[in-house]
Amino acid sequence: MIDLMMNDILGTPAILVGLFALLGLILQRSAITNVVSGTLKTVMGFVILGAGANVIVDSLGNFSAMFEDAFNIQGVIPNNEAIVALAQDTFGTETAMIMLFGMLVNILLARLTPFKYIFLTGHHTMFMACLIAVILMTGGLSGVSLVFIGSIILGSLMVLMPALITPYTRKVTGTDDFTVGHFGSIGYFVSAFVGSKVGKNSKSTEELKVPKSLGFLRDTSVAVSLTMFILFFLVASFSGPAFIETELSGGTNFLVFSFLQGLTFAAGVYIILAGVRMLLAEIVPAFKGIADKVVPNAIPALDVPAVFPFANNAVIIGFLFSFIAGLISMFILPLIGLSVIVPGLVPHFFTGAAAGVFGNATGGRRGAIFGSMANGFLISFLPALLLPVLGILGFEGTTFGDADFGVVGILLGGIVKTFSSPAAFISVIIIILAGIFGTGFVKNKRTIKKEKAA
Repeated sequence: MIDLMMNDILGTPAILVGLFALLGLILQRSAITNVVSGTLKTVMGFVILGAGANVIVDSLGNFSAMFEDAFNIQGVIPNNEAIVALAQDTFGTETAMIMLFGMLVNILLARLTPFKYIFLTGHHTMFMACLIAVILMTGGLSGVSLVFIGSIILGSLMVLMPALITPYTRKVTGTDDFTVGHFGSIGYFVSAFVGSKVGKNSKSTEELKVPKSLGFLRDTSVAVSLTMFILFFLVASFSGPAFIETELSGGTNFLVFSFLQGLTFAAGVYIILAGVRMLLAEIVPAFKGIADKVVPNAIPALDVPAVFPFANNAVIIGFLFSFIAGLISMFILPLIGLSVIVPGLVPHFFTGAAAGVFGNATGGRRGAIFGSMANGFLISFLPALLLPVLGILGFEGTTFGDADFGVVGILLGGIVKTFSSPAAFISVIIIILAGIFGTGFVKNKRTIKKEKAA
């Protein structure tokens, strides 16, 4: 029963978001037709988004295999799904319990504190619950104390990370209808900050002037397709036909296969954008019921592709320059005694693309370029520093990929190592979180006073 609830219901993002939409519509006392339609369309939007993501992941998986064969690079490849799958046999029960109670803590904190965010990215909730369980168990915690402190940490992160990035999300979207709920937030924050410092007077990526003869590039799908054609053809030329036609394409000519993979990637991006539009059209109005009845002024924190439609060109620029930073890092890391982190195409696409969007919002084209490169360096160096903290899982050839996992894992690991007593460790965590939320209360009161004075 617990497995059904955690893995098949709460662990499925589409169902989780659909349940919140259903609750919101019921609380608004919407007509039964609106409840059914709104709930199903919300789930459908997330299913479409997930389908697009799977298309991209499959395409990038082929690209990664070609890249590794072409350049014979060995190292650790960050992949959240892979590391969590490896951890489930040993840490599965603890992960499930921390996830369940962490979601309840999220709702409680959103109700009682100024941080009014409901984190709706279910798979990232599970990934972070797994990371927390691994580190706390490695530090000697178990049983009730493990679930208690783990749930508090997870629930706190589910409101604090959206709060961190919300001011910049507002710059991207121009509204407060939603924010980003994705544990790459530190990377997006850094990208936006870098963009604000380097992008003065830089035009937006969406204002790129295209000559009339190249007018077809104004179509995002065409521009993405051509970009990926070039990348696939380049890597295919180094990998050669033997490997591609034997291992990947099932006998299809390696150049034809590369051409189709470029189109497949572009199709995945198109599907994601379509799913995001449907999701936002349904979840924002439905969420009003939760905001009015359960958590006043609640803001949904959605998966990061929700910001992609606001800057289509920045999505591709961000991905490319984040990946370039990953390639550069791959050669720097062994020089300073760290493990080689092979750039994972999936984290570099999703977090790099979002970093490009955030960097563009604060610094235009230069912000998108340098902001996404900052994210690329973060998701290369942080996984390398996290490996020793993961104990036995650090020897499995993969690790967590996105920035927040690295920062949280390294900090938690450092606290566990410094305060070896479980009681001391729990006390330190509670003091730190109390300080953060206390500061939030003070800032919120000051804001209210200023608004009243105005």
